Amino acid sequence: MTIFSLLGALALAAVICIGAPAAGRAEVAVDLELVLAVDVSGSVDPEEARLQRDGYVQAFVDPRVIEAIRSGYLGRIAVVYFEWAGFGYNTIVVDWTLIGGADDARAFSAALADKPIVTARRTSISEALQFAQPLFDANGFTARRRVIDISGDGANNHGRLVTLSRDEAVLAGITINGLPIVNDRPSRFGRPPMPDLDLYYRDCVIGGRSAFLVVADTFTDFARAIRRKLILEIAGRTPGRPVSPVRRVAARRSPPCDAGERRCKDLSTIFRM
Repeated sequence: MTIFSLLGALALAAVICIGAPAAGRAEVAVDLELVLAVDVSGSVDPEEARLQRDGYVQAFVDPRVIEAIRSGYLGRIAVVYFEWAGFGYNTIVVDWTLIGGADDARAFSAALADKPIVTARRTSISEALQFAQPLFDANGFTARRRVIDISGDGANNHGRLVTLSRDEAVLAGITINGLPIVNDRPSRFGRPPMPDLDLYYRDCVIGGRSAFLVVADTFTDFARAIRRKLILEIAGRTPGRPVSPVRRVAARRSPPCDAGERRCKDLSTIFRM
């Protein structure tokens, strides 16, 4: 081998070595990167947690959801599903998954159904949003729309103020959509639910471009609500009525964004008396 051919071979090897990592980091383009953040806090009993999980399991095999995915410009989305509770409890149940058709959707649904459900104490919407935001980084996908879909049956009562985490995510170009579960059922500890939770989610939780909420009227309504919400999110649309007509009554007032923290403080005071 001449010196020139040796130099040429070395140069070619250098190009290959430099190019290899770049190829390994190639991202798959999708219509939507979607983080599903699901509440399993202390106010959610095992039956309610199962109703939530089953709602997502059923939604991803629904033909209308699959059709919405296939109707996109690229015909595929990327989804990750995690469950959250108080500060320090965030668990990825099914990691980032490419869904481009019925087979992918069924596989995602089956993986979700197969995982155990664990609940934990307190409610930290703020940390759930903090946990969700970096999940978009280096996830192997790229999309023009990045959405955190957060569902829950109570207000933030643990960790930082929810609006701080919301504003950080919005500033990063992420849209936060909400699915408040409005019901009259006391928690397993006997505490009544916070009134006007849908208004709290509207004013304190959701944010970003075209942000919206869909209200679930009780846990048994969750499957319908999440199916509708997924279809809207995947299609890049918003509902005509952001607040549940069932709960729309006269003289409703939005709770303050620290309403959950205030309730916890009041409860602590009662227990100390």
